[in-house]
Amino acid sequence: MAETRTKITEIDPTWQRITAEAEEAVREEPLMGGLVHACVLHHKTIERALSYRFAAKLASNEMSMVVLREIGDEAFAMDPELAVSARADLMAIFERDPASHRLLQPILYFKGYQAVQAYRIGNWLWRQGRKDLAYFIQMRTSEIFGIDIHPGAKIGKGIMIDHAHSIVIGETAVVGDNVSMLHSVTLGGTGKEEEDRHPKIGDGVLIGAGAKVLGNIKVGHCSRIAAGSVVLEEVPPCKTVAGVPARIVGEAGCDQPAISMDQILEH
Repeated sequence: MAETRTKITEIDPTWQRITAEAEEAVREEPLMGGLVHACVLHHKTIERALSYRFAAKLASNEMSMVVLREIGDEAFAMDPELAVSARADLMAIFERDPASHRLLQPILYFKGYQAVQAYRIGNWLWRQGRKDLAYFIQMRTSEIFGIDIHPGAKIGKGIMIDHAHSIVIGETAVVGDNVSMLHSVTLGGTGKEEEDRHPKIGDGVLIGAGAKVLGNIKVGHCSRIAAGSVVLEEVPPCKTVAGVPARIVGEAGCDQPAISMDQILEH
């Protein structure tokens, strides 16, 4: 098994590209050398790098970087899907965000990417029954990044959260694969229900800035939710909804709105 992992590491094109970009970044700006070496070039795999970044960002007087690094390393070692999801999230940002010109950028600078990776470690802890530690990760992620994702939420791969300020995702929310959302999105409940009470977002959905999706409702795959909308009822697949409360205003406009990121409503 160790030999297999070594071979995979040696031919990991994603990590090879990230390290090449990191070396170039240091050449272009030597003052960044300490940060880039600590976060990227000192590590042999993307898993180790992400574990380090997770620990460095969330460490505090309440829990040391050493302990958090052990948690991150354990999570990546025990659940290979964490690294698969991390790579998919990275490519989603690179392909959809015009401000992302290198794979290195989200790892170093984008709080949306870093917060989602912290959530994934917290979710792994939650699934292991280590709920108090998962809650701690949620708290620190919220404090550092301004993003509050309950560790019990289920989030797919290829997620892009652009700008990522004031994101809230509740405990029983489900987010499919290849979903894009902008800042100030809420996937919340509508009251004090204690059971399944949060939205179920299908694959390929685009959620505009400031949109609120409330209650245990389904948002169909490849649909669009316009910025500032308040969604209280089910959204069929491949539709665009807008308004307060949101209503269907047309088709989604393309096969993959979360990838195209087209938020213009046709009249």
